[in-house]
Amino acid sequence: MLLDEDKSKALFAEAGIPVPPGILIDLADIPPDLAPPFPPPYVVKAQVLSGGRGKAGGILRADSLDELPRVLSKLAGVSIDGQAVRLARVEAAVAHASEFYLSLSVSRDRKSLVLAASAAGGMDVESAEAGSVCLQNIDLPAGPSPHQVRAAFFTLGLRKEAFKPFAGLVQQLWRAVRDNGLLLAEINPLVHLPGDDGEGSEGGRFLALDAKCEIDGSFADIRPALGRFYEPVHLGEEERFARESGFAYVRLKGSVGLLANGAGLAMASMDSLNLAGLRAANFLDLGGAADEKRMRAALSMLFGDERVRAVLINLYGGILSCGDVARALAAVLGGRPPQKPLVVRMAGNGAADGLAVMAGLGLSGVHVAPDMAKALDILRGLTPSDDPMRVSLPEGGGALSKAALDNDPEFSPLHGFSLGLGSPVLVQGATGRVAGTHMALMQAYGTNIVAGVTPFKGGTSVLGVPVYDSVVTACAAHDIEASIIFVPGAHAADAALEAARAGIPWIVCITEGIPQQDMLAALPVIERHGSRLVGPNTPGVIVPGQTKIGIMPAEPFTPGPVAVFSRSGTLTYEAAARLSAAGIGQSFCMGVGGDPFTGLDFIDCLAMAEADPGTQAILLIGEIGGRAEEEAAIWLKARGRTKPVAAFVAGITAPVGKRLGHAGAILEESSGGAGGKLSALKGAGIALCAGLDDIPGVMAKLL
Repeated sequence: MLLDEDKSKALFAEAGIPVPPGILIDLADIPPDLAPPFPPPYVVKAQVLSGGRGKAGGILRADSLDELPRVLSKLAGVSIDGQAVRLARVEAAVAHASEFYLSLSVSRDRKSLVLAASAAGGMDVESAEAGSVCLQNIDLPAGPSPHQVRAAFFTLGLRKEAFKPFAGLVQQLWRAVRDNGLLLAEINPLVHLPGDDGEGSEGGRFLALDAKCEIDGSFADIRPALGRFYEPVHLGEEERFARESGFAYVRLKGSVGLLANGAGLAMASMDSLNLAGLRAANFLDLGGAADEKRMRAALSMLFGDERVRAVLINLYGGILSCGDVARALAAVLGGRPPQKPLVVRMAGNGAADGLAVMAGLGLSGVHVAPDMAKALDILRGLTPSDDPMRVSLPEGGGALSKAALDNDPEFSPLHGFSLGLGSPVLVQGATGRVAGTHMALMQAYGTNIVAGVTPFKGGTSVLGVPVYDSVVTACAAHDIEASIIFVPGAHAADAALEAARAGIPWIVCITEGIPQQDMLAALPVIERHGSRLVGPNTPGVIVPGQTKIGIMPAEPFTPGPVAVFSRSGTLTYEAAARLSAAGIGQSFCMGVGGDPFTGLDFIDCLAMAEADPGTQAILLIGEIGGRAEEEAAIWLKARGRTKPVAAFVAGITAPVGKRLGHAGAILEESSGGAGGKLSALKGAGIALCAGLDDIPGVMAKLL
């Protein structure tokens, strides 16, 4: 949840970080008797979430109270990044000589919390030379060390008397980050006011003239009180409705409404539409709860969007049954034709049942498609086509990051894949409803579940499996090779640490919604204990015909020679189903997880598959965001490979800066784009699959 300046400064003020006095003004209702409780001159700032507001005319000055209404009215006519300005912050102007930069941020590239400081603040920081910005990785949960605070201070070039208030400011900033689950806490500019201003000490005082904060959505879900920083005015009507309805939605620029289950499948569907010249009007991930209530809310939003001419519903039944979804959809339609044409494609669990339900409705405007190719053909007859979107392949593969260079699993004995028939499994959170459902499915597949753990439930049992109070107690009674975690996000990282400290070799963390700071703190500890973490936010691991440690459906997977590694659950099932239908089975399949920070990555998986005698070829299923695909490609190219590799990347037509579904899928300006990923993969000699339907043919050629 990205905050505007006013909400960011409110958060800072709660943390004790000094900010100028200010008030928030609704530009549609400017008080006629406006009189801020502080004297002029005033700075009047547009409250928007995008950057560059100063250059866009979004920061103005009023030298007197009489001038303030005119300045506010002028700001009301400003549009920044296509969005009309609706709120303004009026605050006291602060005279200052120099501007600095200070921030704490969670860095995906550096896999760390980062303290950044620079003597160049304001707009100057954008043009500052790389060496002039002090960047330091911060250990979690400890926070900045004294020597790191000193290094940041010396970067500013201030007199030593200013160090004490600066050190206090850094600690306040750290507490704000820690206590509010912030991904970003930025002060730009930061100004230093000397001690002779009548308010400061001998060392003066620091003031945050501008502020930008981002709260981790997973942390906000755990701490509902953080909802006080949510400002609905910054979202469009659809985004607000989707947020309240509990599904992921992003407005795009096309005319075909899109509804899918799973972020990966939604991204792949968006790509299929865009590349076919049927531009998607939106990204919409229903998630795993495609019930009548959620389906009704999603369709009402798409039907109410005047840009949408037809709607594609693309579902893959994993644990979710397509038959159940079809009946929910039928209930929503209530025997009446849809307001706009629906094209429904279903595959996987219950697909035949679901398609039969839809066909049996006998409603005009409801079109059933057995596959995506047929769905696109139907859509072409329902809505005008645009020029197909094109994705270029930039030359070059980029540079391997330090994190990838440090990650050299080739010579580590930990990276042999050992799970298989009879591997003893522990279930953490075993007495929960979701865990019970999947325990039964795993047992039906033949998974050897020997124990469960739920604190204070020791001595009970679930499905004939004994339950213990702690992992240590369970390990004392059983030999355990793998643990699978069904624990809420607030406690899941600690559950993974408990398993690692008990010496369990494999940890599969199904949980989604784990705060990023929690994972950054846990990952180094898990690695030190020699455990291999799969996930979080993963469908798990399956060795077809032998064991299933996860929530994936059994039906798509068959034994064979291809290892499949994916950042998306639904796309794992889609790919495996296509391979199996073509007579190409799988040696083992693993979801690395869709979150920004996970345990095993593609490099680890590639090393395991290269060493696995049952694997003859490898399929990587990637998506936008991060550099996992680039680093895997460059690692393969540098190390060489003995087995052929193919790859499919979802989200290649995604707009920059939009988060599509889970937290890991965000295309940023500097990294994570389709061009860099496809170029790196191609440069490493990896065969590219343009679409999901191309996977079997490409893999057959490699074999």
